[in-house]
This record gives sequence, structure tokens and C-alpha cells, in this order.
Amino acid sequence: MKRAPIHDHDDAVAGKRKLVTTTGGLHCTTTKPPPPPPPILLDELIGEILLRVPATSLVRLRDSVCASWRTLISSSQFANDHLRHLMALDVDRALTHTCVAYYGLALSYPTIGVFSLRSVFENPPHEPTKVVTYEGRRYRLIIGSCNGLLCLHDEEDDGDDMRHRAMLWNPCTGLTSPPLEIGGAFTVCGFGYDHVNDKYKLFGIVEKKHCESVTRIFTFGPNSSWRTMQYFPYRLDDSNNRAFLLDYVGLFVSGTATLNWLCYGHFRSSVISVISLDLVNETYTQFSLPSRDSDDNPDVYPQLCILRGCLAVCYETKETHWTLWLMKEYGVPQSWTKLAIIPHHPSLFGRYSSCLALRPIHMLKNHVLLGIAPCGKFVLLNLNDGSIHFPNIDSSGDGMSKYLPLSEHSSSRVYQLFHETLVSPSHFGLPTCSSEMRLFKPSL
Repeated sequence: MKRAPIHDHDDAVAGKRKLVTTTGGLHCTTTKPPPPPPPILLDELIGEILLRVPATSLVRLRDSVCASWRTLISSSQFANDHLRHLMALDVDRALTHTCVAYYGLALSYPTIGVFSLRSVFENPPHEPTKVVTYEGRRYRLIIGSCNGLLCLHDEEDDGDDMRHRAMLWNPCTGLTSPPLEIGGAFTVCGFGYDHVNDKYKLFGIVEKKHCESVTRIFTFGPNSSWRTMQYFPYRLDDSNNRAFLLDYVGLFVSGTATLNWLCYGHFRSSVISVISLDLVNETYTQFSLPSRDSDDNPDVYPQLCILRGCLAVCYETKETHWTLWLMKEYGVPQSWTKLAIIPHHPSLFGRYSSCLALRPIHMLKNHVLLGIAPCGKFVLLNLNDGSIHFPNIDSSGDGMSKYLPLSEHSSSRVYQLFHETLVSPSHFGLPTCSSEMRLFKPSL
């Protein structure tokens, strides 16, 4: 007599083992369970993951992901969150997102070169750092950068007069803002971000007709505007003013929302000060640099820079070394702290060395410093063991054919550090365009 099969408690549950009786005896059969459903990620978790993806990767992926991700990546809120995450990284981790942009001083080159800072530090000597080149409709110079936006200046002859304009450009996204009419040539200028009022501002002393000048500050936005400011402390039109600026483009310190210029008290003077413009209150202050020894060479001018988010200055000292100072508390001269002493080395000088001190560009936590030496070459200096390395930067495709390659000499070019971000002019009310700056294709 056949016995009825013994059923499991729930035959409907997949994967349960069944005991089956047959005339040949007892045996077990097992059915394979179906694959588990794919995990469901919460939107908040997806956002947190995407915040950690470099901006360049997000731009490449934006058109190939689902609509909800594309909407998220394109939003101004995500761009700001991504920027905040980037700014919170330490100096080494942020290296992945940092680039150098440069333009040529000759008016015949409407191109801007960009190369990765990380590749300069990490590439072996036989592997050159490649320059990516962008071409505009006309020659443009870079006034400054902040939050991934470069402020470009150009001029155009309209027949009766020269039109001077400025626009914002994000090299990572390729988007630019409409040109902003300036009303004259800049003699002193600077670009930065007012984080209190969430405004991008362009400062300039505008030279108008008949040698007249006016100090203005421009605000980028849906109704871009400008207003006249009080005179800059350094008066260009004062024949009795013996002071002079070492650089007419102000250096932006993001944590303080200030533009900064080095000013010599008078010719061959060892007295140097920093003129500072607060972009929030739109007021000026002035403070001193570290004191110099009386036997320091006044003909070698110091270099103002940003290192580790702080204002820094590099001095020529006793014609034997450079002294690198860091201002730990902005605007407080007592907070100048000696960061490093860099001995002179014969390979850092050449037949046509400049009258400028070593120019620091970026410094890692392990005390490896990228700079431009007086001989005009980019150089990596290991401040721990004193070793020197000249990085190989391939600028053959930048369209600046009359200049020496970057690996041989950096002169005739002006450099600007920037971070790759998703910040777009459209996020603060400006229409955007992708045709003003395009990848450069050299003619064969």
C-alpha cells in the first residue's frame, strides 16, 4: 500500500526540502531558491555616495544615468553640497580635484591650457603631465578663480572704441556666463566670493577715457550690477605716490573673502605691506609682512601665495635661501609663522633668472612643494631631504607655438590654481552657454 507523501509545513516557500516516497524507496530533492531582489538604496545614501565622486566623473556620467540621478547632479543644492565636501578635504585628498589653468601674455593666443596638479606630483619622470587646451573666440586673460569658476577678461574692438568685458567659466562643466560690460580697461583687479551674501564679485580700478579712473565692484547675478567704491589705498593717479604694487591682480583667500595685493612702500624699500579688500563689507585694510633683515637683497621681490588655505609669502633671505612664512590668523601680523627654509640650489637659477623669489604654488602634508624657480622652471622641492625634481609637463598642444615648452620655461604665461566643481553660473541666476570656450583642435 502506498503512503501519502509527507508535506513540509509550507510547500509554497521556495527552497524547502521535500521528502518523497516512491516504489524505489526514499530520496530527497532540493529546488534552487530564486535570486534575491536587488538592494534598494535610499535617496539619501545615493546622494552621500555621489558627493564623493569627482566632478569630472559626474559630468561624464550625467547624460547616461537615470533621470532622478541626472536631476540630482544638475541641481544647485547638490553642486553646493559637493563643493562643501570638497573644501572639507585635507590638502592631500583635495589634490585629485585641483588643476592649474594658464594663458599666454601675447595677444595672439586665444587659448587657455589646463593640467592636473595631481599628475605633476605623482607622475614618474618618464610620464609627462598632459595639458588640455581650450580655445575662445578671442584672447582672454584670467583674473582669478574661486569655487571652480574662473573669471575671464577680454576686449574687443567695436570700431569706435574698445569694449572690455568679463565672464565666468567652469572648465569642468564647460559652461560660461554672458559677458559683463566693464566700461574700461582694468589697472588693478581681483575676483572672489562673498560667502556671507552668497555673491560672486569682481573688483577693478577701471581706466576710462582721458586718463580718468574709477574704482568699481561688480556683482554677478540675474541683474548683474556695479557700484562705485572709495578709492583704492594705492593711488595710480597720484604723481607723489612712490609706492607700487608687485602684482595688479589681487590674490583671493577664500576663508576670509578677501583680495590681497603686495605693496612696496617706495623704491628699493624693505618695507612691504599687504593691501586687503574685504568683499563682504567692501572695505580696505592694510597689514605688514614679516620683518626682513637689513642685509636682505631688496631687488628680489617676495611672492604672495596661498598654502594650506592660508595667506603665505616667500622671501629671499641673505642671498642664500628663501624663507616661507604662513599667516595662521588672517590679518594679524603677529601670527606670521616660519613654515620652511629653502636653500638656494644652482639648478634653480639660470642665465636669465628673474628678480622674483621662488614662487610657491602648492604644498602637500609631506612637505613636498611645487613652485616656479627663478630660472622659470616648475620644480618639486622635497623640504625634508632637500631633493629637487623638475616635472615633465607636455604643453606641445597648447597652441602657444612661440613660447618655450613648459618643461623648459614657464615665462610668458600666467598661472591660476582652481578646483574642479559642479558650480554653474545658472545656479545664481545667470544664463549659461557652452560655446564660448571649447576644446582646442590644433591645425595639421
